[in-house]
Order: sequence, then C-alpha cells, then structure tokens
Amino acid sequence: MISTKGRYALRVMIDLAENYGKGYIPLKDIADRQEISKKYLEIIVKELVKGKMIVGVGGRGGGYMLCHAPEKYVIGEILELMEGSLATVACLTKDAPPCKRIQVCKTLPLWKEYDEMIHNFFFNKKLIDLL
Repeated sequence: MISTKGRYALRVMIDLAENYGKGYIPLKDIADRQEISKKYLEIIVKELVKGKMIVGVGGRGGGYMLCHAPEKYVIGEILELMEGSLATVACLTKDAPPCKRIQVCKTLPLWKEYDEMIHNFFFNKKLIDLL
C-alpha cells in the first residue's frame, strides 16, 4: 500500500512540474494549492531534496524546484524514494537474505508476477504523464 507520504510526494512533484521553469516555488504556495499541511510537506521535501529529485533554496525568493524536466522523472523512482521497496513480500525486496523455502514455496510465482505488474505499472509512467 502506498502511504500518505508517497501520495503527497507525488502531489508535490506534480505541483513543481506544473510550475517548471518559473523559478523556486515557495513551500507555502504548494501547501495552499495542494491543501496539505506545510509542516508535513517540510518532511517530504527534505526527503525529495536528499534523493536529488528537487532542489531547495531558503530565504526571500526561495522555495523548491525540480532538478530536471518533468519527463525525466519516473513515478516508480519517486515512490520508492518515499516508501522504500514496493515489493509485496519480504523475500522479493532488494538485498533480502535468501529464503530457505524458495524451492518449495507454492506462492512465490504469484508474488513475483504481482510484483512485476506493480513495477511495470509505476516504472513505465513519468511525471509528465500526470500533468
């Protein structure tokens, strides 16, 4: 399940994409347009900056902007930055220890197929597709 943090991060990214090329966008403006608490958005944009999705500048005339053009952002990458792995079961996460039941697990093919569908869905969509 995608958390509020992941959903709100997408809304921030969409807002910044809609204002791409207009300079730094104040967080207060994003919060007002998206009807999200500015305090909560501060947590989200901090992670987006750390993940090199956006850049921020403080002070007068400051705010946030995308690091790249909207067509360069993959939705799956944004969600994974905010949510961590999108894998449905622990054994399919990156760097998961080998499962001792892998040879006998009857449900593994189901989870692999489901994870592939999720991955393909989110990683074949770009931020520009949501504008």
